[in-house]
Amino acid sequence: MDDIVKAALKKWPNVPHCYHWLALDARGDWYMRDERIQHAGPFPRVKGSRIQHEKLREFIERNYQADEHGHWYFQNGPQRVYVQLEAAPWVWRLQWLGATLVVVSHTGRPAQVQSVWLDEAGRLFLHTDLGFGIVHTQDVLDAAQAVEQGLWAPEPLAFAQAPQRFGYSLDPQP
Repeated sequence: MDDIVKAALKKWPNVPHCYHWLALDARGDWYMRDERIQHAGPFPRVKGSRIQHEKLREFIERNYQADEHGHWYFQNGPQRVYVQLEAAPWVWRLQWLGATLVVVSHTGRPAQVQSVWLDEAGRLFLHTDLGFGIVHTQDVLDAAQAVEQGLWAPEPLAFAQAPQRFGYSLDPQP
């Protein structure tokens, strides 16, 4: 967490939490969801405005974490902005470095794979030392190579069971 955020928390400890204004899709993109967008439909059917400002995305990613209930949020100064998730709290990017497949989160954090899961829609998920996440669609070919080489053995997973099994919420509520 940024030092400026820690200072704001000390200065204003009782700021109300914010819900439904920030979302993360299955490709690792952040979306702002103002009231008009919220009324237009649920996430991810209606996504909102994709956050393209690099410094804002970096700030969100540095201050992205989960509470004790598995509700993911962005600590924006003294305010927690809870995040709606399309699939999972992490989106994994994969890259081969020689014979090693490197796994990095959408926030740039390296991760070590603990188990591999395949849902009924054919989406690949990884449970890592950082937590549970979906493999980015652009990296499925690299993941298939890992499976073909015997590095990964995906287990079946019903997507509806993933949040409870891996301790996260798709849509935190007040």
